[in-house]
Amino acid sequence: MSSALARELVLSYGWNSTSYQILNPGINHWFSPTMRAVVGYIRKGNVFNVAGAPVCHPHFLPAVCAEFEAAADRQRCRVCYVCAEDRLHDLFATSANHAAIVIGAQPVWNPQTWHYIIQRQASLRAQLNRSRNKGVIIETISPDQMVSHRGVRRVLREWIASRRLPPLSFLVEPDVLDGVMQDRVSLVAMRHGNPIAFLVASPVVAKNGYLIELLARSPYAPNGVSELLINAAMRLFASENCSYITLGLVALATAARREMHLNPIWLRAAMNFARAHANRFYNFRGLEQFRLKMLPDRWETIYAISNERSFSPRTLYSMGASFSSISPWLAIGIGLAKAIQRELLVAFR
Repeated sequence: MSSALARELVLSYGWNSTSYQILNPGINHWFSPTMRAVVGYIRKGNVFNVAGAPVCHPHFLPAVCAEFEAAADRQRCRVCYVCAEDRLHDLFATSANHAAIVIGAQPVWNPQTWHYIIQRQASLRAQLNRSRNKGVIIETISPDQMVSHRGVRRVLREWIASRRLPPLSFLVEPDVLDGVMQDRVSLVAMRHGNPIAFLVASPVVAKNGYLIELLARSPYAPNGVSELLINAAMRLFASENCSYITLGLVALATAARREMHLNPIWLRAAMNFARAHANRFYNFRGLEQFRLKMLPDRWETIYAISNERSFSPRTLYSMGASFSSISPWLAIGIGLAKAIQRELLVAFR
């Protein structure tokens, strides 16, 4: 019953690009006792990490936040709104009891103008042709077929195994196939009758669009297959008269560099170190470059907002633990071990 109500609210009021993701596995739901509102969150230590923002009518947003924060306080916990967008940031802009940091940005397109991007970008057209020439075709698959398709599950396993870090969760959950799929759009790249990549997009109802939340490809897929999936998705969404598409957060994105200069000094130092040295674990620059070549219409700043006077390292650690599902230090250690193993294999090949 609770998941059905959460879905109903998401399909009525979902504005944050992550709104539908509160229906993913592992997300807890809190419902307002006085208003039609739901909050998706994960508790790590004494922090309730919220998936984006409360889902409710915008008029009720201040009251819902106050109610939820009071409920967290009764459990001696604070609240961190992770991947919050401008609406929530503007709400707390003058609050002395809330602190915001910039964690990156997300690219946005209007699919109605996607065909102009294809015309302008010769390199993008070349990638599309490269994949088509390898015999890749794109198929739309129903939610029921997607969930039970063995070939799709195989692609997901291969893709996860190829990652340098252990599988992430929370708002980068790879296991969406075991979540609520009925409102999502699924496209599969097929070659010689076998899946080699797939895309899953979730609705952002209040913005008349979608978040492309998962793009998984087999390591054996030819170049250009990701671009071919995105091209097919953009054309499908254009035919549905959508006006908003995002590929989601790019952590530490250059597009948000000016805003990130307003972060606390200790956090700016940590982010600069991550951009310089952590690319072997998480491909910040590659993700950003992949999106930039598709000429986004704009970049939206993404925040983390906590109900404390100054954003603390402990809150940042809790936020990281929500994404990694294990100790962030352990996740880094596993990623480092994988990186060393890969470099040794290359060295002795």
